[in-house]
Amino acid sequence: MSHSLRVVFAGTPEFAAAALAAIHEAGFPVPLVLTQPDRPAGRGMKLQASPVKRYAEEHGLSVAQPPSLRRTGKYPTEAAAALDQLRATPHDVMVVAAYGLLLPQEVLDIPPHGCINIHASLLPRWRGAAPIHRAIEAGDTETGITLMQMDVGLDTGAMISEARTPIHDTDTTATLHDRLAHAGAHLIVDALAELERSGKLALTPQPAEGFTYADKIGKHEAALDWRRPAAVLARQVRAFDPFPGGVATLDGTAIKIWGAVPGETRGNAAPGTIVEVSPEGVVVACGEGALILTQLQKPGGKRLPVREFLAGATLAAGQQFQLPEAD
Repeated sequence: MSHSLRVVFAGTPEFAAAALAAIHEAGFPVPLVLTQPDRPAGRGMKLQASPVKRYAEEHGLSVAQPPSLRRTGKYPTEAAAALDQLRATPHDVMVVAAYGLLLPQEVLDIPPHGCINIHASLLPRWRGAAPIHRAIEAGDTETGITLMQMDVGLDTGAMISEARTPIHDTDTTATLHDRLAHAGAHLIVDALAELERSGKLALTPQPAEGFTYADKIGKHEAALDWRRPAAVLARQVRAFDPFPGGVATLDGTAIKIWGAVPGETRGNAAPGTIVEVSPEGVVVACGEGALILTQLQKPGGKRLPVREFLAGATLAAGQQFQLPEAD
């Protein structure tokens, strides 16, 4: 099936690549793809193309990688060139998904039908950079995708449509990301088909209250504070998979924690104390309850189920994980 609605796409990671693939495969013309400049990654820190760029190049789509779209700042010349290219590219609408660059009003005004953002939260609950991580960390039981007509605010635009999904007790950011990417891809194709058919989309202004900013995840957040409840730490571990992982420090060695479930308190050991070690799990006392560690990783090693981890590491009841400095 082919469509006449021309879509400029702006996005960078896998989440965005899923949407681009769906739009392209549905038959919408994509005359231009914007994505972030190649970044150093991996052990050799070689420049690597984003997942969006890789998809675009594999399918013969034109790609631009401006470092900025704002005329003010470090890259005014590059931004001006990108703006000129956008204006010179005939299109009807821009779709934006996890692009990573701020879009000034000048960009929002170029597409005849404006810019539609695929946001990984049920707005206005989580605005900002890390809505998937923060929803798990906060213990939300449901999340989803919201399509939004972009304005210059941070995820403040009017809502077009949404798709909901429960957050399971086993969900990590990785599993929830994949489910939401799939949902977002479906939602945007449906919205574009409706825009092509009727020439407009119904918009619902966001409520003025009830939002939280989902701040970008930092490595400094990885340390597990054993004074917190076990249920909270278990959510932190799931929220920080695949990045940055939970970190537990024992005798100066930082051990990554990738799998953990809350359990009952056993005795009155101080928070951070290992109270039991078995092939089923390493039980650590917390401020409330106990955390049962089920998947761990030594520095330079691989993620391992606790049974395999213990074959190459000595953990014993009575040892004490370090408590991070309180904020």
